[in-house]
Amino acid sequence: MRDPYKVLGVQKDAGADEIKAAWRHMAKAVHPDHNQGDPNATARFAEIGRAYETLKDPKKRSLFDTAARMAEAKMGGGETIMQQRQAAREAAARAKAAQENAERVMEELARANAQKAAKAAAEEAAKQKASNAAGAESAEEVVDRIFGTQTKAAGGTAGNAGQAQSQAQGQAQAQAKAKPADAETAKTETDAPKTDADAIDPNAAASAGILQPFSILNALVRRFTGTAPAPEKAPDQFAQATVTIDDLMKGSRIIVPLGEGQEASFTLSPGTTEGQQIRLKGQGLKLPNMQRGDAVIGVHIAADHRFTVHGFDLHTVLPVTIENAVLGTETEIEGPGGRLKVTVPAWSGSDKTIRIEGQGLPDGNSGRGDLVVELRIMLWEKPDDKVTDLMRSMREGLFL
Repeated sequence: MRDPYKVLGVQKDAGADEIKAAWRHMAKAVHPDHNQGDPNATARFAEIGRAYETLKDPKKRSLFDTAARMAEAKMGGGETIMQQRQAAREAAARAKAAQENAERVMEELARANAQKAAKAAAEEAAKQKASNAAGAESAEEVVDRIFGTQTKAAGGTAGNAGQAQSQAQGQAQAQAKAKPADAETAKTETDAPKTDADAIDPNAAASAGILQPFSILNALVRRFTGTAPAPEKAPDQFAQATVTIDDLMKGSRIIVPLGEGQEASFTLSPGTTEGQQIRLKGQGLKLPNMQRGDAVIGVHIAADHRFTVHGFDLHTVLPVTIENAVLGTETEIEGPGGRLKVTVPAWSGSDKTIRIEGQGLPDGNSGRGDLVVELRIMLWEKPDDKVTDLMRSMREGLFL
């Protein structure tokens, strides 16, 4: 609906009499009876009536005024939102500029820190170089220079050690006597300007001077008593050894290739089982300047057409014909150590097992596992008429 104030042509603060007069005037002017040639006269007359109905009722007029004010406020709020968006864009631009400035500052700081670290590293390297130059000859090198790189025979080892110790003590006393002169020299040189090469920690230099005689003495003791530190041990090497049941029964010696021409060997001890790992010390990798490592061998028992292994027990299968299963019989089977006699009881089915004690694998406790014989009822190679008639009569209940 259009604004009723505009429809009637009055101001928003017009009184009730003014609104009524305006309505009467406009209704008379646009009445359809006076404007029969105007097709829009009826619509205009109805619009004027609706405007008057709204404004003449105080409640309806108040509601319309409230709705109009809210609409105006909403339109004014649109302008405020636009201003807020503009302000947000400006704030984002300022934040971006501040971030770029901060990044430039951080880059400058990082560059300065890198230069400072490089300078400190160069100074440290110069100090280290000077320190190495001051003590370039280690205790071991001093001993090698004085006594040579080869030791004497074992018979003179103790004498050499005593002589070396005496010489070391003499050198230590000589150095102690020379300390006053060195102190005077150092006092004289104190007045001279120091360079980067001279910038060495005096405490570290003093400690090195004090400890050097003891280092030489320790080097002499290690040299003539043979107490050099043991070389580092090479890592373990893993391999697998496939053994037979006969090897386990006999305790055979097994050779395991490790590759690159190396091999390890061991003897099967009682109690060895499938999947067991055996550590062979000093039979593993050979690496330069390292102690030989250990070989770790995993044991795998090869398949055997005669037996299957269950722990320390051996299982075998004995085929039995029907008549022997019903009546029982005595027969022989192949055991791990040769032929063995077996008695099959009467009425033995395929679920029957016969256990022969002490005929299995060595268990490591001065004993052995068992040989377990599993019965399997077998038919003849060719059908037998008598047996067939008997089975038929038993199944069908006909007794001859």
